Amino acid sequence: MHSTPPPEVYVAGVGLTPVGEHWNVSLRELALEAIEAARADAVGLRPQALFAANMLAPVLSGQTHLGVLLADFAGLRGIEASSFEAAGASGGVALRQAYLAVRSGLIDVALVIGVEKVTDRVGPAVEAARSMAGDADHEAVQGLTPAAQAGLLMRRYLHESGAPEDALAGFAVNAHANGLTCEHAFMRRGITVEDYRQAPRQDDPLNLFDVAPLADGAAALLLTRREALPSGGRPGVRVAGSSVATAATALHDQADMLGLSAAEESARRARLQAGVDPDQISLFELHDAYAIFAPLALEAGGFAERGQGWRLAAGGQIGLTGPYPISTFGGSKARGEVGGATGVYQAAEVVLQLQGRAGKNQVAGASTGMAQCLGGAGATAATHIFVAE
Repeated sequence: MHSTPPPEVYVAGVGLTPVGEHWNVSLRELALEAIEAARADAVGLRPQALFAANMLAPVLSGQTHLGVLLADFAGLRGIEASSFEAAGASGGVALRQAYLAVRSGLIDVALVIGVEKVTDRVGPAVEAARSMAGDADHEAVQGLTPAAQAGLLMRRYLHESGAPEDALAGFAVNAHANGLTCEHAFMRRGITVEDYRQAPRQDDPLNLFDVAPLADGAAALLLTRREALPSGGRPGVRVAGSSVATAATALHDQADMLGLSAAEESARRARLQAGVDPDQISLFELHDAYAIFAPLALEAGGFAERGQGWRLAAGGQIGLTGPYPISTFGGSKARGEVGGATGVYQAAEVVLQLQGRAGKNQVAGASTGMAQCLGGAGATAATHIFVAE
């Protein structure tokens, strides 16, 4: 008796809103804009299930039950709908669940929507909400914020690697150069190495250009089987690898705080599923809410040796062809940090690259792309690999 292999999963459509300060748009309206764009991109394909990703709506918008709310507002009342929260990895976790639903054969079309609204609040309320991604009993209660965590990691990294204080200047310059030509980026302005060196310190040794600006945004993807893809002639993009891994929530409980064990493991599993090595990946959308996570992710992902990731981050390269294979649309640094929606933005950006629809940010000859988003200080990592066919 022969078993039927599970269906392969493809991206049928993508939708992005510009990242920015959307004071005159509600959470649901922002999500609807991305959903409608994704459905139009998929020639009206109707989802059977909706997977919503968000980090801060319960605290900043007073809204839970988000999946059902968005399905209702999008005119999809009656379909299966659920929401996922894994801090900054929420988008990748929601994408993983949608992938599993289609891969199981029980769902033909799945909608992933990541949305975040942060700019309606300012100051301590936002930082307190973001601090909930850590260990509330042992970190947040002591006043340890995500920015402070990143500063501690950066100081330790500089100490262990021997890298100079301005080691990540090149990363910031490259991210802003990519954001300059990205139509949906929040920070569309270039900077120089001298700008970086003169920037005020935030959480020492991090400076202003090591910290991604918080912003509002929504991104959506429609996943389906190959036979259900709309015709249109553009390359099909297959989700070739999908993995989520976890580590200790508290930074002090992680055996190696610079090792990003969850990122390493999720990348390893995703590559194994996809059957690719690091040197076969054309571009990498990494999660840089704080710049220190760029070299750490490059090292965990197998692109660089321990303590050498800063050199690749600074050059904006992973040793492959193409002008901007890292953070090709500016990453969180220039696109804007959209919290729980980050993973969906990253996936959509990879798909646009692989389909040759990245405009001025196009990576020449891109055929395989990887996206990885992180929750907390690397406590959750979601990695996806996409292949153009």
